[in-house]
Amino acid sequence: MSGCPSTESLHAEIKTCTICSTHLPLGPRPIVQFSSRSRILIIGQAPGTKVHASGVPWDDDSGDRLRDWLGLEEEAFYDPNKVALMPMGFCYPGKTKGGDAPPRKECAPAWHDRILGKLPRGRLTLLVGTFAQAQYLPQAKKLSLTERVRQGQHQSEALGPVIPLPHPSWRVRMWMKRNPWYEEEVLPALRQRVAQI
Repeated sequence: MSGCPSTESLHAEIKTCTICSTHLPLGPRPIVQFSSRSRILIIGQAPGTKVHASGVPWDDDSGDRLRDWLGLEEEAFYDPNKVALMPMGFCYPGKTKGGDAPPRKECAPAWHDRILGKLPRGRLTLLVGTFAQAQYLPQAKKLSLTERVRQGQHQSEALGPVIPLPHPSWRVRMWMKRNPWYEEEVLPALRQRVAQI
């Protein structure tokens, strides 16, 4: 996670963040990856328990699926000079009845703009899942996830051009069966774009 001193100091500051520690069942462990040269930005949801334990972003089945979608090997995916990984919540938020709790709302306002200010212009930004899309594509809120993904590239006021993707959890398999165009059309184009970058 190298970069200019200001990027390194921002990493150090994030690492010691306790802004919502009283709400975190496993305590704070902010997990993020970026450098001043990241050419791809992936904004996801929040770490799960496995990622919290390892401290490595997307270190689970969802990450395996996401890397497959992008056509990226782990070496490239975990190179901050190539890929920035900035979830909506940097720490594991706990459980709810239906699975993991939503990302803590304190996190993105505290850190996102500061990280975005360190990233290069002209990067490819991927919004993975509904939480990231709700934050950065408010004009597309009335669209379903399927409609947002099917439309392809959108314009975000804060990020510029972005591509929305479904969250790659195990639940996405049923969605992909119902929407074969995603595998047939969207993923090949996405892999080509990532490879060009």
